[in-house]
Amino acid sequence: MSLTADLMPDVAPGFTGGMLDRADALRHDADALAAAQGDWRARLLALDGLLPGVTDEGRLAWTSMADLPDDAEPILLGLDESGRPHFTALLAGMGVDNAPAMRSPALMAVLGSLAPGEAATYAAARSVLDWHVRHRFCAKCGTATAMFRAGWARKCPNCATEHFPRVDPVVIMIAEHDGRALLGRGKGWPPGRYSALAGFLEPGESIEEAVAREIAEESGVRVGRVRYVASQPWPFPSSLMIACVAEAVDDAITLDVNELEDAMWVPREMVRAVLRGEEGPFLPPPPYAIAHTLLTVWAKG
Repeated sequence: MSLTADLMPDVAPGFTGGMLDRADALRHDADALAAAQGDWRARLLALDGLLPGVTDEGRLAWTSMADLPDDAEPILLGLDESGRPHFTALLAGMGVDNAPAMRSPALMAVLGSLAPGEAATYAAARSVLDWHVRHRFCAKCGTATAMFRAGWARKCPNCATEHFPRVDPVVIMIAEHDGRALLGRGKGWPPGRYSALAGFLEPGESIEEAVAREIAEESGVRVGRVRYVASQPWPFPSSLMIACVAEAVDDAITLDVNELEDAMWVPREMVRAVLRGEEGPFLPPPPYAIAHTLLTVWAKG
């Protein structure tokens, strides 16, 4: 199963559809980058730590580069259609110890109101800033590193090792059996919330193998064929969610209580009803989560 053109408008994953040209050429041209930073039109993303500033209209808030603190390091997010540069900034005091909670209720409410392209821009900014905060020292020799490539890399002055923002691949999937989808509930989730199962890929493992392993580990269900559906950047802190549907060999659930609080099979028509906003046995994942996209595509049959 794949996202076809007629499905894309109403099920495009959250945090996708960014409108900025990432302008890779500028990252390698110091003079052009300096000119972009000095461009009177350039915009700076307004952030409170890693939380997005939002206007009264619910849009991302931007300010001018004149508001860039002297000790901050600008990071190029890209250019809009008019060529206007957009930046975020790594502040001198920004660190792991004073970073806000990963996913607060307030942040989730903001994300639900942002336009798709703006959510993608925020996701890129948040992920790269979080990476800088957590990777200030060289993993090879331990020396403090310096930002380069317009903020999209760090370099060690001692051993010259270059470090680039990491992205952690995660499989997120539903198993299907006899017209039903396997959904799970994580500990501490909002009351009634069920979603797709998920887990990190491990070294030496394919996407298909990770899907089968994670489903078996969490629910005890064995699966066969695996179909890719879509992917989504997930900036908490910086994952790539790879959504799949797997065909279950059987429907016997043996729950791993260390991973899940509960799991259940839900008929396709019930999933459709819940996604329409009707009452059902579970609350669906929020629209900006790719689990919502995955369930929507699966429910269409």
